[in-house]
Amino acid sequence: MTSKVPFYVSVVLLILVGIALSIFRHQTYGVPWTPGETRQVWDIEARIEFGAQGKPVKASLAAPNTQNGFTLISETSSSSGYGVSYVSTDTDRRAEWTIRNATGPQTIYYKAQFLVDPQANVDAVDPSEEEIELPTFTGPTEAAAKALIELANQRSADDLTFTRELIKTLNDAENQNASLLLHNLSKVEALDKLLAYAKIHSRVVGVIELEDGRRRQTIQQMNQVWDGAQWILFNPERTNQITVQNILIWDQSNISLLDLVGGQNSQVHFSMIVQEVSPQQATNDKVQADGLLNFSIHSLPLEEQAMFKTIMLIPIGALIVVFLRVIIGLKTSGTFMPVLIAVAFVQTQLFTGIVGFLLIVGTGLVIRSYLSRLNLLLVARISAVIIAVIMIISVFTVVAFKIGLTEGLSITFFPMIILSWTIERMSILWEEEGAKEVMLQGGGSLLTAVLVYLAMTNSYIEHLTFNFIGLQLIVLAGILLLGTYTGYRLTELRRFKPLAED
Repeated sequence: MTSKVPFYVSVVLLILVGIALSIFRHQTYGVPWTPGETRQVWDIEARIEFGAQGKPVKASLAAPNTQNGFTLISETSSSSGYGVSYVSTDTDRRAEWTIRNATGPQTIYYKAQFLVDPQANVDAVDPSEEEIELPTFTGPTEAAAKALIELANQRSADDLTFTRELIKTLNDAENQNASLLLHNLSKVEALDKLLAYAKIHSRVVGVIELEDGRRRQTIQQMNQVWDGAQWILFNPERTNQITVQNILIWDQSNISLLDLVGGQNSQVHFSMIVQEVSPQQATNDKVQADGLLNFSIHSLPLEEQAMFKTIMLIPIGALIVVFLRVIIGLKTSGTFMPVLIAVAFVQTQLFTGIVGFLLIVGTGLVIRSYLSRLNLLLVARISAVIIAVIMIISVFTVVAFKIGLTEGLSITFFPMIILSWTIERMSILWEEEGAKEVMLQGGGSLLTAVLVYLAMTNSYIEHLTFNFIGLQLIVLAGILLLGTYTGYRLTELRRFKPLAED
């Protein structure tokens, strides 16, 4: 007797792989488990204004990049007559506009779209190997800096708490050392110098506070401190560290926000709005932006995606058919004919599909009964039935259009070859088993098709099958397990009813 252990091991592996693929897709691509969720996309526009001096102009703006919590999905520029290019260096990205000659007021627009993406994690370059350049202070300010560092060092346990204590001291209006240091320095500059003097890796970054509908916002400077694994953002005006939920880091290099050659009186203002997008659109944008090695349906063109959206539902229909036939014992005409009929119902809508199915099969059985009297060969008889089905569909479609039933036009979605074989099988069954068996199998096929249709049109099932390819492996494992069932069907238990009554 062959052992079934390898079989059950294979089934368990299919289930585990399917679950792992689904979790990986959720974690990596941000695909939600339910269809009702949406994703936020921020449209941020930088408006650059300056006066050109009648000579070649070169404007270079610090450009943002994908960062923790945000994925850059697109960037565009609007600048009449200017050439534009995006330049990446070791420290930052910049958008550069150039023109041979320009005079008078100039306006350049740069727009970036960011997807709010909790899965976006950028590996930061470890600055521990870099040597910190110690800042210089004048005599009195150096003594004040040392006093502030010593006080913060006593009240802290690590670099992050040390930074918080420094910020508290800088915001203490009664602290004379802080007042002396802030006499010629801003809080951002003072904190950066104090951290460097204490030999703590830090940097100044330009950030934008995200607020829907905000206009003419200017960039703000904040401090980042290296905690050994990542950069932590601090606002020197507040003592707590900043989360990335509403803060977007625009300029990480702090070299300059805008470099301008050939112009004067430059200004940069930011405007922003937020919009909600579907999970599918968010996934497509993320895949294209990150260039991820994506083997999902989302990597295909939209036309093929639309086709696979229906195809990926067929395994669910197959699972339902196997359950109804193996466990329930429901009789159907053909094994998976109800699944194909249900696919047609998806296109025609349920009521129109049922009426069309009954009309086509009923009329086809009448024509098939006449063909049986001619004693034709099987191939010729099937071919004649196929032509008859095509004519029936054509006639019903024209009649529906003439009487104004536009729903009847969708009857052409029925699989003609499958219907022809169904008519042939039912006709033979009528001759061999009688009308009762035809009604049982025909009614079972129609009931199964309706149940499969209800499953296929469920928004949760549509979402899961289209977005999580691993679900197909779980369905396959379920079908394999059902295939090992050899017990009684539920419909067969009625034979034991007299025993139960006794």
